[in-house]
Amino acid sequence: MLEHVPRWLGGLMTNVRAGHAKLAIVQEDVARGAGFIELSSPAFANGSRLPLRFTADGEGVSPPLVWGDVPEGTVSLVLLVEDPDAPAPNPLVHALVWNLPPTERRLAEGEIQADGIGGPDGRDVGRNSYFLEGWLPPDPPPGHGAHDYVFQLFALSEAIDVDDNPGRSEVVSAISGRVLAAGMLVGNYSRDEPAGSENAAEVPFPVGGARIQTA
Repeated sequence: MLEHVPRWLGGLMTNVRAGHAKLAIVQEDVARGAGFIELSSPAFANGSRLPLRFTADGEGVSPPLVWGDVPEGTVSLVLLVEDPDAPAPNPLVHALVWNLPPTERRLAEGEIQADGIGGPDGRDVGRNSYFLEGWLPPDPPPGHGAHDYVFQLFALSEAIDVDDNPGRSEVVSAISGRVLAAGMLVGNYSRDEPAGSENAAEVPFPVGGARIQTA
């Protein structure tokens, strides 16, 4: 949908961004003091450009994800994917999955999709920022520059009690104080511009001593 935004308008909004400081994973009451989970994708490297097939300009399927061991005592996992470069007050939610089993170590390509009341193992796909279940393919406005798509995985000490189809704010509130460990993976995408930024700045990331680059 945003591919139809005129390039001149996207250029005018270049400095209008939600901001990496609003990502769920860097909120003080969410992952403070948590351990580290190694989160990666066989389809793209951390900090690199997302392949076209995972965006609104391609097939629009969700990318495959894999992760390492989680801490003892983990009861469930939550995955949240946000775009902090969206020209909006808050990061745009591209995917939300909760109640992933603690034994799970991967999501296959295209697996993040509408699932109604959820899977037989308890996992459930929530609403993205377009109020639909499933993966919201990256669709940055032309002329707006590179956008980061931040995949955040949280290992929880207890299951969360949320509505049947919760949004970001309800889930973030529910996981606060329950995060044993977290992992982060960043892919970026832009229209008509090279990926990356010449004016990158660092924002502290409280999990595992890592840091992220912000455009």
